[in-house]
Amino acid sequence: MVMIMKLVGALLLMFLVVHGVECQLRVGFYSGSCGLAEFVVKTAVRQAFINDRGVAAGLLRMHFHDCFVRGCDGSVLIDSTSSNTAEKDSPPNNPSLRGFEVIDAAKSRLEGICRGVVSCADILAFAARDSIEISGGLGYDVPSGRRDGITSLSSEALSNLPPPTANVGQLTQIFSNKGLSQAEMVTLSGGHTIGRSHCSSVAPRLYNFNGTGQDPTLDAAYATALKQQCPQGNSNGNLVVPMDAISPAVLDEGYYVDVISNRGMFTSDQTLMTNAATAAQVSQNAGNRMLWSAKFAAAMVKMGQIGVLTGSSGEIRADCRVVNS
Repeated sequence: MVMIMKLVGALLLMFLVVHGVECQLRVGFYSGSCGLAEFVVKTAVRQAFINDRGVAAGLLRMHFHDCFVRGCDGSVLIDSTSSNTAEKDSPPNNPSLRGFEVIDAAKSRLEGICRGVVSCADILAFAARDSIEISGGLGYDVPSGRRDGITSLSSEALSNLPPPTANVGQLTQIFSNKGLSQAEMVTLSGGHTIGRSHCSSVAPRLYNFNGTGQDPTLDAAYATALKQQCPQGNSNGNLVVPMDAISPAVLDEGYYVDVISNRGMFTSDQTLMTNAATAAQVSQNAGNRMLWSAKFAAAMVKMGQIGVLTGSSGEIRADCRVVNS
């Protein structure tokens, strides 16, 4: 454990030294202006987790979806209006994203303590970290100082988020576009070890893969189990299945074990075994939970720096759902 923690520290330090100055984020950003900021967010996450353990996966995914569209600026939190359909109502996000009420609760408490100080983008970054930790992953320091964006467009979610049908080449390019390596793509894909998927995202692999029926790469027993949970022709848009049937609320190496066994839920999961380099990463992660956890923490810090707004850019929203008037 000591060696792994040293590895986490080394990975994070190396990244912050190389990238910390250029993005103007820093650990402890609110220590002088709102010292309780991270504690308030952690409390909100813990309270929500007690009521619904699945909220951790929701908050982790929300941070990912925020950062991949316009950068980590909290734009995924903005509500749609009569004149604009926002990111959260784009098909990749609606109805699957969840946990907005946790961000609302933390923001409300923080506005009562230190009004106009803590950004929604930082609250989401803190909440994602706390969700990882409460789910069994390694905690890490979150560089903060993000400011909130003022634009949120459904169309940009569609064009920036990796679809469940993506192959390894497409995934590599999508992540590269955000400054993340192929190895970091494989590492971050492990986030699929917690949470759930709507049957509508799984059905194409079960019933209409390339117009031929079931995806032949899908483990037969696993496919049968999925079909029982997601019947063909099902019209219930709220029907869901766990991403990891064994430990759906624990951030562990189960995702990689499943992928090796042809039980990756999405094409974008199973495709990692079609490339020698990514398959080697999958095997390494499957065999060493602590090593993967360390890499995951470092990759989350790096992802959290994508396209951030700092200084006088953007704003500090009073309500995470609405741009300041």
